[in-house]
Amino acid sequence: MAIANLITLTDAAADRVKALIAKSDEPVLGLRVGVSTKGCSGMSYVVEYAKEQRKLEDVVEDKGVKIFIDPTAVMFLLGSEMDYVEDKFHCGFVFTNPNEKGRCGCGESFHV
Repeated sequence: MAIANLITLTDAAADRVKALIAKSDEPVLGLRVGVSTKGCSGMSYVVEYAKEQRKLEDVVEDKGVKIFIDPTAVMFLLGSEMDYVEDKFHCGFVFTNPNEKGRCGCGESFHV
């Protein structure tokens, strides 16, 4: 089951997901996005390969890729946009999340 507007992807994020899936040593269905309790602000985004759909996971299909949403993360990710950014100092997935109330100074963790 997918929740409308759970998470959207930019073109750059979709392209990066496609590239990661193509490079995987094992067959994968897409990427899994979740949150974990860590970092100085309390929560951090987690992105990993999804080899299968887990029980109660939502699946978002956007721009030709599948994003599997950990059920414990749905309330923290609702309405978010996932982007992929490469610059001189950082490369990786970046989330624009309307539920965030603040981030730590380094930007690695957030709180709601």
